[in-house]
Amino acid sequence: MTKVALFGAGGKMGVRTALNLADTDFEVAHVEVSEPGRARLKEAVGADCVDVDDALASAEVVILAVPDTAIGAVAGGIVDKLNPGTMVVILDAAAPHAGHLPPREDITYFVTHPCHPAIYHNEETEAARLDRFGGVAHPQGVVNALMQGPEEHYALGDSIAKAIYAPVRQTYRVTVEQMAYLEPGLSETVCASLLVVMKQAMDEVVKTGVSEECAKDFLLGHMNILGAVIFGVQEGQFSDACNKAIEFGIPALMRDDWKKVFEPQEIMDSIKRIT
Repeated sequence: MTKVALFGAGGKMGVRTALNLADTDFEVAHVEVSEPGRARLKEAVGADCVDVDDALASAEVVILAVPDTAIGAVAGGIVDKLNPGTMVVILDAAAPHAGHLPPREDITYFVTHPCHPAIYHNEETEAARLDRFGGVAHPQGVVNALMQGPEEHYALGDSIAKAIYAPVRQTYRVTVEQMAYLEPGLSETVCASLLVVMKQAMDEVVKTGVSEECAKDFLLGHMNILGAVIFGVQEGQFSDACNKAIEFGIPALMRDDWKKVFEPQEIMDSIKRIT
């Protein structure tokens, strides 16, 4: 039985992780510094926390379910206590890519992050349809990166990822740098920003007298079919009017140099702001 030490076990992501690990064969030692977090974990999982040294004793895997801004401090406080060959799992690429993990050549750093349930996967159960974040009932994709460590450790990291993000539809192996292009680059800098703009655009339409219910129904419905065609999920062609609106709409909305957000320095600057 593989022993896992879960740090930040009483936080938002920590509780999600603890709940899923409770359904596996992993032996889990929970670490949480705050009393509200400990109470939250106890209520949700029924688990008690232990001190750091007890958690790390014979631990083969250490999961850092803590905020990006705390990764460096938490990792720095425990890395010297780890046995050689221990795997440290980080749940986001930001801190690792920014260089916040303390150097130690004889341990493994493994980074994993969920894709979250995809829009165009139609699940049959109500629980799966309502699981928009993932990790409960809707199968999702997961991206993994073996940042450092022996190649044979990838399989262990992949099994940890599949456990904490279950149910998992598929895992993808990438580098830490590629994961940073996915997030914050693709998912937050681009996708989240444009979604906020679409909500602001809807609000402008509501100001003309269209009801919010009508505008939201109209926008989300068009997002569904337009997105399905654009991403190749459904065959179809846009009307000449729609294509003309796109032709003139993109330059009206987007700067000519907007793709520079994917330049390596821009990605690093974004990560430094986050961490």
